[in-house]
Amino acid sequence: MRNLDHVESQTYDLIIIGGGVNGAAVARDAALRGLKPILLEKSDFASGTSSWSTRLVHGGLRYLEYFEFPLVRESLHERELLLRNAPHLVNPLMLTVPVYGKRSRPYWKIWAGMILYDIFSFDKTLLPHRMLPKQKFVQHFRGLDPENLNGGAQYYDAQASRAERMCLETVLDADAAGATSLNYVEVTALHRQGDRITHLTCRDQLTGKTLEIKGSAKAMVINTSGPWVDRVLNDGAPDAIGKTRKIGGTKGSHIIVNRFPGAPDSALYVEAKTDGRPFFIVPWLGMVLIGTTDLPYEGSLDRVKADDEEIDYLLTETNNIIPSGQLTRESIKFTYSGVRPLPYVDKKSAGSITRKHILLDHRSDGVSNLISLIGGKLTTFRHVGQEIVDLVYKKWKQPAPACPTIHRPFPGAILPNDPLVGELVDRYRDRLSVETLYHLLDSYGRLAAGVLALIDEHPELAAPITPELPDIRAQIVYGVRSEYAYHMADILRRRTTIAMQSCYGLQTLAVLSEVLQRYCGWSAEDCDRQAGEYRQYMEENCIPDYAIPQSRRSQAEAVSA
Repeated sequence: MRNLDHVESQTYDLIIIGGGVNGAAVARDAALRGLKPILLEKSDFASGTSSWSTRLVHGGLRYLEYFEFPLVRESLHERELLLRNAPHLVNPLMLTVPVYGKRSRPYWKIWAGMILYDIFSFDKTLLPHRMLPKQKFVQHFRGLDPENLNGGAQYYDAQASRAERMCLETVLDADAAGATSLNYVEVTALHRQGDRITHLTCRDQLTGKTLEIKGSAKAMVINTSGPWVDRVLNDGAPDAIGKTRKIGGTKGSHIIVNRFPGAPDSALYVEAKTDGRPFFIVPWLGMVLIGTTDLPYEGSLDRVKADDEEIDYLLTETNNIIPSGQLTRESIKFTYSGVRPLPYVDKKSAGSITRKHILLDHRSDGVSNLISLIGGKLTTFRHVGQEIVDLVYKKWKQPAPACPTIHRPFPGAILPNDPLVGELVDRYRDRLSVETLYHLLDSYGRLAAGVLALIDEHPELAAPITPELPDIRAQIVYGVRSEYAYHMADILRRRTTIAMQSCYGLQTLAVLSEVLQRYCGWSAEDCDRQAGEYRQYMEENCIPDYAIPQSRRSQAEAVSA
């Protein structure tokens, strides 16, 4: 268990609010430069925007239309670093853009964009683009609507299939370097003396305990809370910091379906027939991920859900592109939605709001040691951490040590010629299927050795969590003991992807309860309460409204069985 009394007795150079991928990157960069940071997350790490993206690590082809060339270059450079430093989590992904005569950007414009994209990624290891005439395009994609098809383009970006684990490994690396990272600790008040924030009042969500986090004499407070930036500034202080709204979030929703007739083997980047908005159809862990929408959002930040209209929109537009798919509501296996923490801009279309992040120094608001991050993409999180720590040193009027994260592999990174893969497969192939072994290596990289070590101690943990997936029970124990998992949702949604692949994870709750009681010291009462909370979490965030009655019937049948 974490020692909160010890945490309260310390002072910290950086107090980072928000444990998504950007906050984790700040903690990692700061700790590796010798600072003493603490990272505070009110829920679980990567439980907000970091968990609800399209899972692409990309330069942003569409940003070229808005002349955001520096952002494209930055993103493409960071993509290359992630491919090199986290090869178990980030993989090359081929994308195809079909070009239609009457309902899309013209062929010449796509071609010009491809050339620019290659120029801005001059240091890439991925293949360059290629243009496909109609005849060759149709040969590759027989399921696409052929009407008015002029051909298309193919190019490479990358995919982070398990984006939550990318954030988690960033946290683990930060803590290994000396950071303190606490999930389920909510900041409830910022306390000032003069123009400085001196300490924070927090609430431990696990115990209800109130604690104070104190800054050192030079401490900086970093607000990386994403869509919650304004809430931290306004609700977390006796008097609001700043008089203007900072975040104008937009909602992005996705659906996940099983593979269907005509489903592509590589990703499609297409335009909706009804409104021309680009969206992705992406192979993902044997399924198909479709999204995203882009709508202004003013609702609850803690309960964000794909509504029925968004789901129908994505189904309809996918069927327009791939008529043989014949997707219906019954095709849906999982839905999710998140809020992009974009800068607030009055009366501007959601798609045209800049995706470039902003570092907001609150000195102009009378607070000299507070920086807020506005925006931030999954792809650029490492560089955001570097920029923020550089700014901290600049405000201290001290030379910044060299950034240590540019060429630093992630904790689980399996680099070329690493013998570990062969060693683990040879050692455990008599106890686990090759599919399961490679699944663990894909999910954890080198850290899979820690999961597999649990099987040496408890051979029964090699049993599957659910028959249709390669995940094993050792992953449950490893998540609790080594990866800060405190809730069933942490295990099913963020330490693994079981919830997204297997009936929202509802059929696995009995297995989780058994393992958590036997190996992790959870009581039966705790497990029953957590199972109820998990079902509620799924209904509030992921199960479509129209499907909730059927979901409850299925749960009741599973319990009675």
